[in-house]
Amino acid sequence: KETNLNPRYTFDNFVVGSFNELAHAAALAVADNPGLTYNPLFVYGGTGLGKKHLIQAIVNKISDGTRKKNVKYISSEKFVSSIVSAIRTNSMEAFKASLAPIDVLVLDDIQFIAGKNKSQEEFFHVFNSLYEKNKQIILSSDRPPNAIPELEDRLRSRFEGGMIADVSLPEYETRLVILKTKLQEKNMELPEDVLEYIATNVKKNIRELEGALNRLLIFFKINN
Repeated sequence: KETNLNPRYTFDNFVVGSFNELAHAAALAVADNPGLTYNPLFVYGGTGLGKKHLIQAIVNKISDGTRKKNVKYISSEKFVSSIVSAIRTNSMEAFKASLAPIDVLVLDDIQFIAGKNKSQEEFFHVFNSLYEKNKQIILSSDRPPNAIPELEDRLRSRFEGGMIADVSLPEYETRLVILKTKLQEKNMELPEDVLEYIATNVKKNIRELEGALNRLLIFFKINN
């Protein structure tokens, strides 16, 4: 409940292309051996390119596994507000203690922590504590660690000490496959030339691609 994970975000329906091949392979390796393969795993890329799908796929796979793991998936914004609350109520030690039993910590949009000195300091201690116990840390961002302004050097060096994988813009062929996959999920069909037209003209990101397909399907349904 607390994580708000989307059960639809799995590796099975994640479309792999040259634009996300490395990130997908690294994510799969982490899901199979959390804490032992790439630690931390740092996935970055622009909005709507599938970062959230990928990191939630890792968590969903780990959560479904036979070896039960204590997983915490949280946005950096919520993490910062938890630290602020702990400072205000003088309960920082209790907050740190609540993170101690975690096997896998996933922080979404880690760039949000930049410039917040106390939050960076506390996260540094949490990171070290989990890392030393071989607990898996997964981070996502809209840019690589060296491009996040006001990020402490000691955090940047720890992020860069693991696997950094980017998710870039999908090429035409992959955009076409994504459209066909989405259609299959919705159990609907559209002519090939229509899909080719969308794939040719919508290049910005996957979310926009899906949005264009959805608008077309609604129009198609209403107007028969």
